[in-house]
Amino acid sequence: MYSSIPSTPPSPLTPIVDAVATTPADTTTAIESLTIEDTTSTEPSLPDPILTPTTVASDPLLSSAITTFSTPDSLCIEIDSLHDLASRGQWRSVIDKVARARSLSLLTQPHQHLVYLAFNLLSLFKLRRFPDAAQELRVLSTGDEKIGLDSPRFRYEAYPEIYPGKSGSMLPFSVRYVYAELPQRLGDRKETLDRLYKLVEFTKGKTGPQWVRREKFVISAICCNHFCEKEYDVCLLLIQELIKKDPNDPMIRSKMGYVQMQMGDLEGSKATFEHVEAMRSEVNSNNLKFENLVRRNTALGYILEKDYPSAVRKYEECIETDPRDMVAINNKALCLMYSRDLSDSIKVLEGALERVPTATLNEMVVVNLCSMYELAYVNNGEIKKSLNTWIARVAPDDFDSSCTRI
Repeated sequence: MYSSIPSTPPSPLTPIVDAVATTPADTTTAIESLTIEDTTSTEPSLPDPILTPTTVASDPLLSSAITTFSTPDSLCIEIDSLHDLASRGQWRSVIDKVARARSLSLLTQPHQHLVYLAFNLLSLFKLRRFPDAAQELRVLSTGDEKIGLDSPRFRYEAYPEIYPGKSGSMLPFSVRYVYAELPQRLGDRKETLDRLYKLVEFTKGKTGPQWVRREKFVISAICCNHFCEKEYDVCLLLIQELIKKDPNDPMIRSKMGYVQMQMGDLEGSKATFEHVEAMRSEVNSNNLKFENLVRRNTALGYILEKDYPSAVRKYEECIETDPRDMVAINNKALCLMYSRDLSDSIKVLEGALERVPTATLNEMVVVNLCSMYELAYVNNGEIKKSLNTWIARVAPDDFDSSCTRI
């Protein structure tokens, strides 16, 4: 009857705007970030889960069976398998596969150790095993116990006999990102912000479309961090910086409107959303994602005016265009609830979880659905247990089942 995607559970009955920032739970970006940083690198791959403690390599660059780097296809063993597992949220399987490769000494080249370390590190982070992730990062420490991400030993030039003619860092970008985000998960937000801002400067020093995407991703992560702490003025400055870099991105401008709404600047947010709608002439007329973005922005305006029926109609248009539009599905259900149609609001979320579980199984959606159960049913405990059982069967490994509040 239901399905999943990762996020931090919000307060009950929270409308979803189009995420002010990309969160660390963004699997697609995280997997892309596993690519090695050199310009000629190839994407890596994924393995199977483990319930026992993770195996940590003593030194990712020491190997007794080094062979010559030849073609991109030989970048790393079982890369396609690793990618497939990660894309399906099977993070425990990834950890298991990494442990197996290490125990059987299947990794024979320096870059292979680093790619597998990146997959293992990301998996531990996604599973919220933050102390284990910190332990994994210590493998990269230098003699003075500092983690040196830019150490010469992580560069191709340090191994000319293996990588003739290649230069640059072998360290996957995801390692740098998790290194930046990890301190906050261990109680040190200030250190995370310091590392994220340094990571932005690091990306600005690079060229190419991949680095432009990474810069936007990190700035969005910083914006999300400030947004969660209600530091909206900082969010606004960061989004304005992104707009300067890409003034024709309707999503970035929409995020500015969401922040303005949180700041109470309703006229400013309305003007921003109107600007986004006026960008229609600059966007492909068949761009359905853009049309749904405009509809969702309009619906938010209706919600602020407490015109819930009009908002529901806009969200229905979105869902008709894209049945997997999780934002529209969730917010339509909430508008129905605010219109005192609790029964239909529950049907909307249950129906979406049943039809498109991979798109709608999200902690925020589940929190909202459980809150509706609590309002609608005296025996809501049994209903939530049934939902929790279903989630355990279909959700990815990193789904936080505590959102059912059983």
